[in-house]
Amino acid sequence: MKDSRKNKIRVSAGRRIFLALNYLFFTLIIIICSYPLWYVFVQSLSKEFVAGKGVIVPNGFTLRNYQQVMKLKGIGNAFKISALRTVLGCLITVTSCMILGYLFSKQEMPFRKLMYRGLVICMYVSGGLIPYYLTVKMVGLINTFWVYVVPFAVSAYYVILIKTFIEQLPASVEESAMLDGAGIFTILFRIILPMSMPIIATIAVYASVAQWNSWFDNHLYTGLREDLTTLQYMLYNYLNQAEKLSQVLAEGRNINEEQILTPKGVRMTVTMITVIPVLCIYPFLQRFFVKGIMIGAVKG
Repeated sequence: MKDSRKNKIRVSAGRRIFLALNYLFFTLIIIICSYPLWYVFVQSLSKEFVAGKGVIVPNGFTLRNYQQVMKLKGIGNAFKISALRTVLGCLITVTSCMILGYLFSKQEMPFRKLMYRGLVICMYVSGGLIPYYLTVKMVGLINTFWVYVVPFAVSAYYVILIKTFIEQLPASVEESAMLDGAGIFTILFRIILPMSMPIIATIAVYASVAQWNSWFDNHLYTGLREDLTTLQYMLYNYLNQAEKLSQVLAEGRNINEEQILTPKGVRMTVTMITVIPVLCIYPFLQRFFVKGIMIGAVKG
């Protein structure tokens, strides 16, 4: 017991004060960053006639806001379209960028430098919205589901991250596989892919969140088809027409004034419906996300 006490590291009073202030500071930062989301959540669970008074806890707890919003026409199909474009778009983006990033990491690739520089230039120079729209129309993607996923199949930023990550992997692993007779696709999918899970998870987080939050492409390219409306575009319309929406929800029902959904309740509830899926998925990919970004940053 005496030896263990002697081996304990003594922490000075100044160090303890610093640690206490450090923890206090970052605790305040966490509270400041998380409070807006908590406020929206509390408001979505508050009764309509006191929704503006709930700050820390729901003022008159109720789930009726969610029940009524989920009954809105088309919201089920909109959720399905958003979920489908998120999953499918993420898979296509990760696969395409992984293959292209792997090819760019190979010195023997023909015209490698020329194509890579052209890809980097695309990050800073754009043709503009009108040429982009005309291109999408020319290939026949207007008013189709594929306009949500095909234009985002390749991202210059994602390709650069993957290329940087693959270049720091041991070259001896590929050389050993080639000596055993493995082809390029065998090496890519059976060796490089499992070793690249941190950067793949990073790209998956980026791509899935971008797909889930996207609504402007719905506004531009599929506005004529209600069956292709995404949840985020529906949210955008609801936020602009919250007052009218509350009247629609209350129409034809024998309910008192306290039960009518307010515009504020509609905004908060629909906002939480779109945010909750991201909050549920993101924590599971967080450790891969941080590792992938750190490795890419060190290599770069």
